[in-house]
Amino acid sequence: MKLGMIGTGYVGLVTGTCFAEMGNDVLCVDVDKKKIDNLKNGIIPIYEPGLERLVKKNHKKGTLKFTTNIEEAVKNSQIIFIAVGTPQSEDGSADLQYVLEVAEEIGMYMEHELIVVDKSTVPVGTADKVRKTIENKLRERFGKNIPFEFDVVSNPEFLKEGDAVSDFMKPDRVVVGADKEKSMSIMKELYRPFTMNHERFIAMDVKSAEMTKYTANAMLAAKISFMNEIANICELVGADVNMVRIGIGSDKRIGYHFIYPGIGWGGSCFPKDVKALEKIALDNGYEPKIIKAVSDVNDRQKLKLVEKIIAKFGTDLKNRTFAVWGLAFKPQTDDMREAPSITTIRKLVELGANIKAYDPEAMDNAKNFWLNDVDSVEYCSNKYDTLDNSDALLLVTEWKEFRSPDFCEIKQRLKNPVIFDGRNQYNKHLLDDFGFEYYQIGVK
Repeated sequence: MKLGMIGTGYVGLVTGTCFAEMGNDVLCVDVDKKKIDNLKNGIIPIYEPGLERLVKKNHKKGTLKFTTNIEEAVKNSQIIFIAVGTPQSEDGSADLQYVLEVAEEIGMYMEHELIVVDKSTVPVGTADKVRKTIENKLRERFGKNIPFEFDVVSNPEFLKEGDAVSDFMKPDRVVVGADKEKSMSIMKELYRPFTMNHERFIAMDVKSAEMTKYTANAMLAAKISFMNEIANICELVGADVNMVRIGIGSDKRIGYHFIYPGIGWGGSCFPKDVKALEKIALDNGYEPKIIKAVSDVNDRQKLKLVEKIIAKFGTDLKNRTFAVWGLAFKPQTDDMREAPSITTIRKLVELGANIKAYDPEAMDNAKNFWLNDVDSVEYCSNKYDTLDNSDALLLVTEWKEFRSPDFCEIKQRLKNPVIFDGRNQYNKHLLDDFGFEYYQIGVK
């Protein structure tokens, strides 16, 4: 099929590339000329394992092309995906400005029957707004009698950053909301190569599909926040949350996924989607107490390492230096949006501390954007160099290279044998034998 992908951010680029890998002709569109020029030259704007190879491979074959010309995509595609950003507004709702701007341009250039797909995460009712925007523009051009049909469907994405290519190529489900049987049949055929081994295509109405995305992310965020709340209680009563996690995770109704205690979640999806779902409920006259609590617990949790550091070193951290391992909000990505590292580092610096940081992928993002106004951060080329003259080590992001470090070298290079583990990665008994003071989440 001939596909147009409007937006070459995280979702659009992964989606377009994977469709091209299955033999479709995909034209990716973005208003950022520099990004498009870079993509044409094989320069990828995000770090995502496996993506660069597929982009270069399919661009060379000609099945994946890049342009700034949305008219070209609309006029030459059977299906147009809207995959632009929906940032969080001040009131917590999703900002649909870019989605509706794209819808207007689609209406401006549409010349044949077309399926328009909302791929961006959007609140319930957005498909209706997109349809109305396109229809209004078409009526300006053709009057009452529009000479062709079009449809707007919802196809939310469920990609995990760091594993997005695998998630797309081998999905656990493909959710499509459509009100016309013809559109549903075409979408099912488009996704057939990804669902041949097992039936994973879930068909539903448009509004249910729009709601599914928010509900999935809110549920996963709720599991993490719930476990972090349990961790905080464990510290107070003297229980070990690591044991509690094993005890409840063995229950198949609960499972082990997303019940690891830590210093909170971040990223592009959970924070804004939970807030957006809360706003949707409030706008419809319902107070979502559990959903609100999910965010509140997470906001508090991001300061847990700072609280433990203050308990150890006091509130005056002048002349103190801390080694920070990990800046990205999770492993296998350079994404720092809403990352706990930002809250932790900014608060420590506010208290007078200096920071020596290392992350395998996210340091450029930290230096150039997220922490570019923080002067007290030194970025090191490897994890061990952060330890020199540091008062303690803070593990913030659980990258694989941090799992089995040389504890002898850590102890030798730190000023004090102290580790604050924000992800409960290490064996307390082992570190006791090495002579470390070891602080975890959810353990007194």
